[in-house]
Amino acid sequence: MATLLGAGVLGSAAVLGANVWAARASAGHAYAAELAPQRPVALVLGAGLTPAGTPTPYLAYRLDVAKQLYDAGTVRVLLVSGDNRTHAYDEPTAMTDYLVAHGIPAERIVQDFAGRDTYDSCARARRIFGVEQLIVVTQEYHVRRAIATCRALGIDAVGVGDLQGRRFADVWASGSQREKLAVVKTVWDLTTRRDPVLGQPESRVQDALAGT
Repeated sequence: MATLLGAGVLGSAAVLGANVWAARASAGHAYAAELAPQRPVALVLGAGLTPAGTPTPYLAYRLDVAKQLYDAGTVRVLLVSGDNRTHAYDEPTAMTDYLVAHGIPAERIVQDFAGRDTYDSCARARRIFGVEQLIVVTQEYHVRRAIATCRALGIDAVGVGDLQGRRFADVWASGSQREKLAVVKTVWDLTTRRDPVLGQPESRVQDALAGT
């Protein structure tokens, strides 16, 4: 019984400590879209696909925020990062199709097909695509961890969190609760410096910026 109690205390301390870290590391770096400072790139994190292969509502909301930032001139290139582990599941292509259908030029969109989680997307933005400054776009309850992760990996990052998803109250509440635990894994990844799926460095972001 004492062992279980001790494990519970340690687990609670880990969750609390990780969330305090994320809050402190992201403090002063989260903005509403209309107030965000200019950065060359917006990193849009994946959030799932429908059975039809289109963005889920939560992912569509993130893409809407990215479009708002692009249309305002706050960013010049959108880096869409998501999962593509199987031929039948391709988040970056679905994200690109959505953005192009909503008026974003295809040449201003760069796809990262190995953004399997927040840590991977942030690490690959820096190590594969050479991004040093960005706005990370996700839901509001997730944005602190995303900002903190990017900054811990050497990126001058700010973030914009979508709030439209609050209309799905149960989903929002569930996501907020999961987020408290997900931060612990992120801290572990950052501590161990886990390698994401890697490859050769790419110049596609710089090429897209050069064309703006």
